[in-house]
Amino acid sequence: MSKLLFIQPTQYAITKDGLKKGLCKQKIIHLPGLVFPLLAAMTPDNWDIEIKLEVVDNIDYDQEADLIGIGSMGYAIYRGIEIASEFIKRGKTVIMGGYMTSMAYKKVLEYVDSVIIGDAEISYPLMLKEFEKTHKLQKIYNYPINNLKKLPVPKYELLINKPISNMLPVQAGRGCTHNCSFCSIACLYKGKYLSRPIDEVMRDINRIKELGFNRFYLIDDNIVSNPKYLEDLCREIEPLKMKWATQCDINLARKPDLLEKVVRAGAYMMSFGIEGISQEGLDKLNKSWLKVKDHEKLINILSNAGILVSGEMMVGTDGDTEETIRNTYEFLNKVKLPLPRFYILTPTPGTKLFDEYKKAKRLLTEDFSEYSGSKCVFKPENITSDKLTEMYWWINKKIFTLKSILKRTIFNVNFLKHPLNYIFAFFVNLHYRKYIKKGVPANIF
Repeated sequence: MSKLLFIQPTQYAITKDGLKKGLCKQKIIHLPGLVFPLLAAMTPDNWDIEIKLEVVDNIDYDQEADLIGIGSMGYAIYRGIEIASEFIKRGKTVIMGGYMTSMAYKKVLEYVDSVIIGDAEISYPLMLKEFEKTHKLQKIYNYPINNLKKLPVPKYELLINKPISNMLPVQAGRGCTHNCSFCSIACLYKGKYLSRPIDEVMRDINRIKELGFNRFYLIDDNIVSNPKYLEDLCREIEPLKMKWATQCDINLARKPDLLEKVVRAGAYMMSFGIEGISQEGLDKLNKSWLKVKDHEKLINILSNAGILVSGEMMVGTDGDTEETIRNTYEFLNKVKLPLPRFYILTPTPGTKLFDEYKKAKRLLTEDFSEYSGSKCVFKPENITSDKLTEMYWWINKKIFTLKSILKRTIFNVNFLKHPLNYIFAFFVNLHYRKYIKKGVPANIF
């Protein structure tokens, strides 16, 4: 029987000085990924499959395996390249995929035998067939898909033997109808949104329930892209009495009837790209549809409805100054955002923003190993790059003080209505705080 080893790399902890500080390791995986259980379900039975999630697992480079498949999530791509290089040294065949590989495939190809670009539903089975037949691979497998129908049930059993939290992932859709210039999803899907058949999504949710889980994470880049689909899906989920989380754009708060159905169906936590408090900065990133003046109102609507709001924030837009970053801290405490996370705006290779900044000679480096999201790698318009990096760490330290954490969670006005949600948020903030105190960006895996 042939052996296939899937590896999800962790990432290096990068200090505020840009130095590697060891691998990020945890005792438990809070948000296990879906890609490897899904690929495993697409793999013929004559393959023995093993999954290594480096955040909790150690990697044995000398173990027997016919094919090594490595994923790439964000900055962890550079750890993935290191892992690939070690296996290549030992004569193994290595293939990489994932969204970062898809965007920076020319760089990755310097270190591996082959890459899969974009969705794998066509490319992966084709790659396996060719490998079984000839033990040779094309350099690039790039076969876009037009729908998400007839995906198999993921092999969740490959995850549940690992130390994971109380939820498993289910995919609803991929892509987003927006085209924000900094976004990897916009780069890969170019304004396209694909949704899975609802009966197949429910089949997977029921499988999770059969395995003893009463919570799931609904993977979708922006499920509110198709409001009718979300409404129909919620109608099917509601009778299961399960709790779930997802991400979408904050305009969900503008649809009160839909929001009510989402909450009634068991949604309790959602991640939104709030980004920043400068409208000028958002406009220049092709995100003018997001209105800064409405941030507070929409966050309050979501919170009052029972959603624990996780806000993805960034500093370094062309509207940012030292003052706006300080004001961002005041804003987050004012609205009592329970779960904030920060990044420095980073022109990721492959995005429109990267091309724009390169053409304008605003890139400070094209050494992509420095594109960690915690160090400024371009010339900001209204602040120096060094000051921007300094202010990134300043706001992280300020927002994750115990005083701020308590104000945004335990003393949140919605605490008494949803105490378990905000107790959960309190401990997630402590988790982030632990990273920040070490001089490492806040992470959750």
